[in-house]
Amino acid sequence: MTTPDRFALPLAQNTPIRRRDALLSGIATLGAVAVANHESVAQSTPAPADDRRQSPKRYAMKKSINLWAFPYPQRLNLEECLKLAKAAGFDAIELNYDLENDLSPKASAKELAGIRKLADSIGIEISGLCSFLFWPYPLSSNDPAKRARGLELAGLIGEAAHHMGVENVLVVPGAVHIPWRNDHEPVPNDVCDRRAREAVGQLVKQAEKLKVSLNMENIFFNGYLMTPMEMNTFVDSFGSERVQVHFDTGNIAMFQNAEHWIPILGKRTKNIHFKEFTKKGTDYSLETFRPLLDGTTNWPAVMAALDAVGYRGYVTFEYFHPYPHYPEALIYQTSDSLDRILGRLPA
Repeated sequence: MTTPDRFALPLAQNTPIRRRDALLSGIATLGAVAVANHESVAQSTPAPADDRRQSPKRYAMKKSINLWAFPYPQRLNLEECLKLAKAAGFDAIELNYDLENDLSPKASAKELAGIRKLADSIGIEISGLCSFLFWPYPLSSNDPAKRARGLELAGLIGEAAHHMGVENVLVVPGAVHIPWRNDHEPVPNDVCDRRAREAVGQLVKQAEKLKVSLNMENIFFNGYLMTPMEMNTFVDSFGSERVQVHFDTGNIAMFQNAEHWIPILGKRTKNIHFKEFTKKGTDYSLETFRPLLDGTTNWPAVMAALDAVGYRGYVTFEYFHPYPHYPEALIYQTSDSLDRILGRLPA
């Protein structure tokens, strides 16, 4: 018994196929293949990135946020802050050293190491240590007791970083003026420079032993290291890989531009604060800084400049005022803003 061929054309066996019909059939087949191929290519080719939504380029940097953006310790403890940062999508958090709280001179080496273990268990990195203690105890103060205390505290911050396995330590090397404090006597520029060099020169010896990086922060308000060239000269004078730069985009934004500093600082930039600022405002205090993207910072230009110098480290949002109501909103908003700046949103 002969089994019927399921794929045979429904033509009589002896029906001739005319040449014209064969040609038309071939053309139709080719047309169908062409349409199918076009649709396949269209499906496999991604749509052009929409730069109204996020950066068209994805940058290989890590999202971080400073603890000052959280209501710590008044409404959230340290563990809750770490978990919230992780839940919001941050890769890391920057912690602050103070005279009280979890990171302070009161904390033992074991307790400090325990904070690192806690962060590891949550799955969040520590991008660095920061401190406001450089303002009440400036390394360049006219008061010898304040200078000595400042040097002592800077050393303790370095030791804390070592115990926690954290590499980056932010340092404010000196201050001619501190506009938000009424207990600081202005220091002559040359005296400030000399004292800052002496202090960092002492700290670098410890940093080399502890294998931590002392990163000098640019701060327009303090009247010292006002240009990237001055910063480079200061950092390079120590001849140590343990003295680098902590670049802050907002701290020079009053009269300068972050994207201009970045190529001049070059490879010296070890860590970064992303702070938003608006040149349209008139407030020149710490209150002037804003949530990310609500200012005049040219973030596409900043990112292009960082990428050009090969920066691949942390970008840390620094903000001093947790929201008084529903403070989680600031954390999630910042995470979303950084995703857009870094080009990390899903397509």
